[in-house]
Amino acid sequence: MGNVDKVDRTLALNEMIYYVRKDPELRRRFVEDLHGLAREFGLTAAELDALRERDVRRLNDMGVHQYFIPQIFRLFYGTKSASNVHPALEAFRRAYPEEFERAQAVERAKTRAQD
Repeated sequence: MGNVDKVDRTLALNEMIYYVRKDPELRRRFVEDLHGLAREFGLTAAELDALRERDVRRLNDMGVHQYFIPQIFRLFYGTKSASNVHPALEAFRRAYPEEFERAQAVERAKTRAQD
């Protein structure tokens, strides 16, 4: 999934999320005025579209830092009620179906070994 070598350090979205995750006022604006905030940070239309669509694969492919992708989903969905049917987990499942299934198989094997 994530790959530090693919991070685009010049990507405006990386800079925006770096500051948003640290500042309560920017977090409020992320929720209430994403388009305005994106404009202020100079996001491209492609960055804003991938962000609004919550498209994990596109975010990763365009060079969003792998640490920031879960941070983005926390901003959209919060952290309450995290479960195996949480919307953020579903986004990762859609973006990386093969990797997700391999991870699930490992978890099932661990559970069987414990039984």
